[in-house]
Amino acid sequence: MPEQLDALLEKMRALEIELETEFTRKRGEIEFSVAQSRIHFPLDVLNRHRLNRVSVWRFLRNSRLLVALTAPIIYSGLVVLILMDVFTTVYERLCFPIYGIPRVRRGDYVVFDRAELPYLNLIEKLNCAYCSYGNGVSAFLQEVAARSEQYWCPIKHARKVLGRHGRYAKFFEFGDAESYRAGLERLRSQYETGSDGPSPASTK
Repeated sequence: MPEQLDALLEKMRALEIELETEFTRKRGEIEFSVAQSRIHFPLDVLNRHRLNRVSVWRFLRNSRLLVALTAPIIYSGLVVLILMDVFTTVYERLCFPIYGIPRVRRGDYVVFDRAELPYLNLIEKLNCAYCSYGNGVSAFLQEVAARSEQYWCPIKHARKVLGRHGRYAKFFEFGDAESYRAGLERLRSQYETGSDGPSPASTK
């Protein structure tokens, strides 16, 4: 059983690498470069982008009324996101050094670069920034919570759990007291990535 789990984890890592390679290949088909944190497009690409921009007035005119009316509801969540962001950042900076858990690079999760796309109008850029912030903060929070769970309670659930983070596969099986006691300190030192390292079952 441990060998099967390790083999499956190895396959997952290989698929993640293959997927990232494909994403990189697709990105290579679009002409742009990144220099000093700025994105640069060739002039002909910029011109094509500008031709595809929809004016704010046309964008609003083509929007459904009910969709526009829900905008205040969507953007009211910004308060909650900011509070989540502040709490997660403070907790991670204060507590992780005490626990010996490596810090999470927030900038790897909260990324704003879509505003540099010339084919987006102002409203679309604001929407993209909001989505980037919301999903970035959520991903940042999940990684902080995952590292915390790996330190405090790295035990799988007895029931099926949807939306499991990348570290979950390394956790100890539900009810396996011996492996938990024998391998807890070892697992607390394995924070390289979400799926690196042998599974806890390997300690059996």
